Formats: sequence, C-alpha cells, structure tokens
Amino acid sequence: MKWFTPLYVRVMQWAGHPHAPAYLAGLSFAESSFFPVPPDVMLAPMVAARRERAWWYAALTTLASVAGGLLGYAIGYFALEAVEPFIYAHGYGPAYDRAQAWFEQWGVWVVFLAGFTPIPYKLFTISAGALAMSLVPFVLASLVGRGARFFLVAALVWWLGPRVEPVVRRYIDAIGWSVVIVVALLGAWVWLRG
Repeated sequence: MKWFTPLYVRVMQWAGHPHAPAYLAGLSFAESSFFPVPPDVMLAPMVAARRERAWWYAALTTLASVAGGLLGYAIGYFALEAVEPFIYAHGYGPAYDRAQAWFEQWGVWVVFLAGFTPIPYKLFTISAGALAMSLVPFVLASLVGRGARFFLVAALVWWLGPRVEPVVRRYIDAIGWSVVIVVALLGAWVWLRG
C-alpha cells in the first residue's frame, strides 16, 4: 500500500516553500504538546533541499519543540483535569499512566529519553507539568534530548546529501511501514512490561 509516497511528495514540496521554516517551527511546536506527526518528516527533506541550512533547521526544530514542550508542561500543570479525559478517550491512557510511573522512578532522565526517541514526547511534557517537575531540569533535559535527535537527523541527511533522496523516494513506503511496525512493537513491549 503506497500510503507514504504521496505524503513524502507533499512534504518535499513544502520543504522548498518560502515559508517552510515557519511550517517546520509550527509542526515542531505542535508535536510537543498535542499533534501526532513528528517534525523529522519535514526536517529531513528540508535539509536535503538546502544542506547549507542544516544546522539552522535543526536548531529551529529544537527550540520550537522545547517551546511546545513548555505548552505541554503548562497543560499538565494548569489544565490536567480538562485534558485527562481527552488523553484516555484517544487511547493514550495506558501510555500516560506509564509516563507518570517512569517519572516517579527515573525523574528528569525520562524527559531526555522521550525527547530523543520516538516515544510520544507530548505525554511526558504533560506528565512533567502534572507532577510539577522542576522547570529548569525539564527545559535542560528537553533541549538536550530534542537537540540530540534533531541535530542527528540533520547531520545524517547532510552527510548523505542529495544522493540519498532518490533512494528514500524509492523506498519511502517500506521505510514508513517499518517505522510504524517498530513503534507498534516498542509500544506493545512497553505496555506488556507495565
């Protein structure tokens, strides 16, 4: 099923748009607090299209993501009772409960891990606010985790350069479904362990 190819073509078009940095920042901000699509899907093609701006794009993605994380923190801190039904109604309840348990066990390290991995970062930003985690460690762990992830993505795309784009375009559906399967398996493993 070629579900990822049209999405990839659209994102590549957005990557060349004059307002692409604003779209990237908006996506990065939204993903950290409520939106399900990770900014990597826009960051990578933008770096491929303009390699000389790779580090600027990575920095923009990181800062916008951490700003969105602060919104998630505020949601958890000030409006948890209002959003908790939404979290459970949309199937995020078990992951949210696990995020809170992980906070109690590992503290700030969980924010770093969630910022770097494909684990939904938004659940941890909301949980950090709900548990009134100290704000400075939250921001620092978010900057390091998100920054490490986005600078790694930018570095890989920058290093591979234009020669990778035709390969990605050819295999984007296999790559996309592989990522979905890995995330689903990771989620099942975490759920079964919880």
